[in-house]
Amino acid sequence: MTADVPHRTTASRATGRPGDAAPFALGLLLRQAHWRAAAAMTEALRPLGIELRHFAVLMVLVERGATVQRDLAPATGSDKAGIMRVVDDLERMGLAVRKAVPGDRRVRAVEITPRGLELFDAAHVAAKPMADRLVAALGPGEAEQLMDLLTRFTYPPGDEA
Repeated sequence: MTADVPHRTTASRATGRPGDAAPFALGLLLRQAHWRAAAAMTEALRPLGIELRHFAVLMVLVERGATVQRDLAPATGSDKAGIMRVVDDLERMGLAVRKAVPGDRRVRAVEITPRGLELFDAAHVAAKPMADRLVAALGPGEAEQLMDLLTRFTYPPGDEA
């Protein structure tokens, strides 16, 4: 059995080269940008003893306050097992605690600790030079324009998630 794959002998093929206009070019470019940004942020967080996955959970906890553990997975793009390991790590480091949720003894909410807030603030200070390096090749106003475009691309109007 063969798949129905349309054949076009003149089709553009995604190469990943700058300026590539193939259908997958945007996805490939965003993937490369993600890897570059993630590597920079990983470097910034390493001296603090946490990884990007830990910081992602801390960000949610700072934004939302105490959050039911199962809700952290979709909020961070992780899976349930992965979130459990991250929360275990954060608890071990004294950066977050699990607390019982009144009315449901099976559910635990995760809350950032004062030490976690201190580390969260320190991470922002550590990340500033890395963030500046990431956009150093951009001209005046282009970093803000990039943020605006990526925000609108990621969160299109009418896409309430």
